[in-house]
Amino acid sequence: MDAMDLLGPEDIERIERDHAGGLPASTILEIFRPCGVQLSEATFRKYVQAGLLPRSRRVGRKGKHQGSRGLYPVESVRRINAIKKMMAEGHTLEDIKRSFLFHKNHIDQLQRNLSEVLDGFQAELGDRPFAGAHRRTLEEQLANLRSRAQDLVRDVARLGSAVTAHADETGRSH
Repeated sequence: MDAMDLLGPEDIERIERDHAGGLPASTILEIFRPCGVQLSEATFRKYVQAGLLPRSRRVGRKGKHQGSRGLYPVESVRRINAIKKMMAEGHTLEDIKRSFLFHKNHIDQLQRNLSEVLDGFQAELGDRPFAGAHRRTLEEQLANLRSRAQDLVRDVARLGSAVTAHADETGRSH
């Protein structure tokens, strides 16, 4: 497979804009089919289980007895594109798992989890009748935590990039 057959940056940005809420696995597979990328549901699941792709979240469907479906974060498309490029360059799945891509998946999950917790606090804060000064104090603390969470995620990503780049420069360590 030629890396040129994969999605370009503009394609990925458009997909991320159009599907910000996430995508079912079947749609992700369809996105890559015109590119000639061999990607089955089993391979997709293997990438998720290996930690190369984020896990899905269950989202209820509208209507009675419609159940729910799994939606994968839209960055899964960017990750698959990167995985397939690395494989086209001769990297194995083990090489990829040692790369920053593997760690980026966990860093993105950390960011989603922190946002979910802080958004929950924001919703609780809006629903409760706190006195003015106490509400302002809590809002300031929440804003401060959001800023610190962004800084933490950025610093973890920077460290991960430096550590994995260093490992790539010095060769594989066993």
